[in-house]
Amino acid sequence: MNPCHQMVSGKLKINIYKTRREMGAGAAWHGVERARQVIAQKGQVNIIFAAAPSQFELYESLLASDLDFQKVNAFHMDEYLGLRSDAPQGFGNLLKSHLFSKAIFRSVYYLNGQTDDPQAECRRYKELLEEFPPDIIFHGIGENGHLAFNDPPTADFWDPEVVKIVAMDEVCRNQQVHDGCFSEISQVPKRALTLTIPVLTNKETYLMVTVPGSTKTLAVQHTVRDEISTACPATILRQHPHAMLFLDSEAAAGIL
Repeated sequence: MNPCHQMVSGKLKINIYKTRREMGAGAAWHGVERARQVIAQKGQVNIIFAAAPSQFELYESLLASDLDFQKVNAFHMDEYLGLRSDAPQGFGNLLKSHLFSKAIFRSVYYLNGQTDDPQAECRRYKELLEEFPPDIIFHGIGENGHLAFNDPPTADFWDPEVVKIVAMDEVCRNQQVHDGCFSEISQVPKRALTLTIPVLTNKETYLMVTVPGSTKTLAVQHTVRDEISTACPATILRQHPHAMLFLDSEAAAGIL
């Protein structure tokens, strides 16, 4: 799927498409091409997936591709703490419903948001990521410029942790309402588990960042044009050697 516009900001390659469906197809095509290369080299590929309605067109295109999912070890990048295990808003449940249950994966590793010991869960997932270093990450960007749940108040480009417990800021919690996951902010959990920015921007990993919609226009503008800082965590993508940003026309309106 060819973009209608292409740009570069720092090292970040930007592909802009007319529609969300074309955007998702473009991101999937590039991701699958890289996954094939890794599978050819290693026999399997380790992929981290963002979980959000903004990724649905990407999931659909991935499932329609010829990617050999039986050679994919799958992870997700963040999870609420304290939701019930069957809550549809849980990111593991969202990914299972829209992606993981629709193909046969080599393995799927979930973050456990119902744990009684969040610190132990951070250690468990850290060990898994060390065993299966990510080859590809399908990212999104939050309305506040976050990557996963690394919101501006807690984002750290040099974070010593791999997985950590975070307090979610109000903009991030409101985004969950805007996305239709919760009907009001009082229902949105205040704490979560998240992979940290150094893990999510490892220089050896290929990043496919899919960001649609008018609610993300300002975040995209900040990501592409602002000084690189944790005031907009996604600005760090401009320093990554293998990052691509996929936008629809609405999300790109502030940079065209």
